Amino acid sequence: MITSVLVANRGEIACRVFRTCHDLGIRTIAVHSDADATALHTRTADVSVRLPGEAPADTYLRGDLIVKAAHAAGADAVHPGYGFLSENAGFARAVLDAGLRWIGPSPDAIEAMASKTRAKQLMGIEPLTGVTEADLPVLVKAAAGGGGRGMRVVRRLGDLEAELHAARAEAASAFGDGEVFVEPYVENGRHVEVQILADSHGAVWPLGTRDCSLQRRHQKVIEEAPAPGLSPELDEEVRSLAVRAARAVDYVGAGTVEFLVARGRAHFLEMNTRLQVEHPVTEAVFGVDLVAEQIRIAEGHPLEADPPRAHGHAVEARLYAEDPARDWSPQTGTLHRLTVPGPVRLDTGYTDGDEIGVHYDPMLAKVVAHAPTRTEAARRLAAALERAVIHGPVTNRDLLVRSLRHPEFTAARMDTGFYDRHLPGLAEPPPDPHAPLAAALADARARSRPGFGGWRNVPSQPQTKRYLRAGEEHEARYRHTRNGLEADGVRVVRAEAGLVVLEVDGVERKYEVTRYGEQVYVNTTALTVLPRFPDPTTQHAAGSLLAPMPGTVVRVADGLMAGTPVKAGEPLLWLEAMKMQHKVTAPVTGTLTSLPVTPGQQVEPGMLLAVVQEA
Repeated sequence: MITSVLVANRGEIACRVFRTCHDLGIRTIAVHSDADATALHTRTADVSVRLPGEAPADTYLRGDLIVKAAHAAGADAVHPGYGFLSENAGFARAVLDAGLRWIGPSPDAIEAMASKTRAKQLMGIEPLTGVTEADLPVLVKAAAGGGGRGMRVVRRLGDLEAELHAARAEAASAFGDGEVFVEPYVENGRHVEVQILADSHGAVWPLGTRDCSLQRRHQKVIEEAPAPGLSPELDEEVRSLAVRAARAVDYVGAGTVEFLVARGRAHFLEMNTRLQVEHPVTEAVFGVDLVAEQIRIAEGHPLEADPPRAHGHAVEARLYAEDPARDWSPQTGTLHRLTVPGPVRLDTGYTDGDEIGVHYDPMLAKVVAHAPTRTEAARRLAAALERAVIHGPVTNRDLLVRSLRHPEFTAARMDTGFYDRHLPGLAEPPPDPHAPLAAALADARARSRPGFGGWRNVPSQPQTKRYLRAGEEHEARYRHTRNGLEADGVRVVRAEAGLVVLEVDGVERKYEVTRYGEQVYVNTTALTVLPRFPDPTTQHAAGSLLAPMPGTVVRVADGLMAGTPVKAGEPLLWLEAMKMQHKVTAPVTGTLTSLPVTPGQQVEPGMLLAVVQEA
């Protein structure tokens, strides 16, 4: 019997496993890097153990330290979560050799399937070698791990070497394994997967399908169960193939077999020998706790004779601290508040006041809606996200809401090229023109003294306040009058420090206003208060490229120096942040006039990276 579980992971998945352990009466143990000393998963566990190391991003890859921590804290089992060492056969062996239970498949099964190259060979598929123009487009893919790291689509043969280099570096950083391979890239297919659960007595449950086609950078954004629109024959085929893959390696535990479905055919992608990020949609539809089942299987219990029946439909959205309009760049800073209303499930590794740092994946939370039909589930999820209060770094919330309501999604006609086609219209939400005014009126009311509204018996110029919204400056004008606060074009119905009501074209609209220092949130609009008189020392020349996030300059384009001619869109340098590499490209065609950074240099947001003077 398992009585104490150490989770060899962090963040949301560690909190998720701890929740089930607490329900089962199992003692929980967290491990943490120095950067995670006060993280939610560290605070949630019964006890925690610090993992020493100077590089927080690599701390959770130290299997030797994790095994040592398990013994020190008295654990009798280890759950790997997802990512990091979850598909590392060597780590699984080390756990077992240390006399601990491993809540996952056998090291041999992990070894057979965790390497995508070996998994494909096991299923009779060979990777490409000696790529030619005729093979394009191709996909460069990390042999280990997942989450979109170490993946690149290559459409020009001349780009292959550079993308192989970047993929190897990204895979090595994220998984400790830089092996990559090349396979044909199937355009505009659907990403369909099957959840399997297998015990040590020979039973294998195929727990339905999931569709995970809405992806950015090959990382899933919206997932659902069951996968809509599959023919009965194709549905049966992917389930059968999933069971075949599991039986081929004597699989035990929870796993996922992934396919790319195009033109009525299913192409095997890989088998993930771990719990998936999107497992909650399967839990909702089948009414099971997959973590509890993992623990029962690890204790040697058999599965029931028949798997549970599916009910309804579930949709999950991943809420990321990132800016979709700016190449999905990850965002950092204080998460002041995160509240999602409605009958939805919220899985997160953060709470109000936590810092979103640079070392780990930028996912803030997963929000899941379950309903009798797909339409109801998607509508419920979109409404919950739209009404969510998210005060902190820029997120993809608006993108998620618009994606869930897009005709292509509602009609279940989406594929993996969805964001390639629709991103511009989804990423930039239509701005609320009255948000700056509401912020200014709330500030004016907060600053007014009791019994004194600021009105003067002498006509005066309007009061003005300046705000920055999505990189653009906006000015709000209002006046103090005998009748209270007034503004042109609208009627001020009510103005308080936290709530402003404006009547626009006969319709009263409410604006909730919250301020944290110079950051102001008006409903879902984020504003930054600008000083009345700008500091000239903070101004940059035209064509300046500033660091969009904290990170490390990992590479500068070959031969690049001041005076080099560049073309618009040409890569200049690469930044690494949150285990991903981000290209910084020339904004215009012209001449590089300044390159003040070098490989290995740490940069902060707003730091000058390069200047390109337009031709």
